[in-house]
Amino acid sequence: MNYLSVLFNLLRPASSAAAYTTYRIVSAVFIVLMFVAAIAAIILVMLQPGNSQGIDALGGTSETFFGKNKGKSTESILKRWTAICLIVLAVFAVIFFILQIDAIWTA
Repeated sequence: MNYLSVLFNLLRPASSAAAYTTYRIVSAVFIVLMFVAAIAAIILVMLQPGNSQGIDALGGTSETFFGKNKGKSTESILKRWTAICLIVLAVFAVIFFILQIDAIWTA
């Protein structure tokens, strides 16, 4: 008896081969989408400057151009897109794990 086929039969969430193929395709698509959203979020976080200003922070706060126009600065755009990527990643993860329920794929 082939142990690999027994293992796949145990892991098979659906009763028909067509439903199992659809399950695998949908799972693969969501994994790829989550990977892309995670990589985008990592890149966006790494592009953002740090909040610490080093030795300049000892002198107190100073009003800068970026402080006055915070809504239009590059930093705020990067923060907004980071939040969007992380929300998309969370939504994809929730949908992915909901689709792992066997009752959805069985007829």
